[in-house]
Amino acid sequence: MPYCERCGAWVHKDSKFCQACGAKVRRAVTEEFSVSAEDLIRKVKDLINEGNIRRIVVKNEKGQTLLEIPATIGVVGAIIAPYLAALGVAAALATNCTILVERKA
Repeated sequence: MPYCERCGAWVHKDSKFCQACGAKVRRAVTEEFSVSAEDLIRKVKDLINEGNIRRIVVKNEKGQTLLEIPATIGVVGAIIAPYLAALGVAAALATNCTILVERKA
């Protein structure tokens, strides 16, 4: 599902511009990682440090979304801190997790 890089709003897959803010929509590449709960926070921090991430979605073994992190340009430590705290809670609730990563194309 594509999201606007500027405002984070959902955009239709065929849209060329965001309906919410008017920004040009850039396509993204999606990757999926399976990690244990112990490695979840470390992996998410590593992904954020890479710097080309648009969105990170953490799902449990059943495929239910536990946490969705918009990692747009300009998101830095202080803003990410509450997400990492919530990620710790999510890790406690699951044994294995799937991380879906939306990267800039």
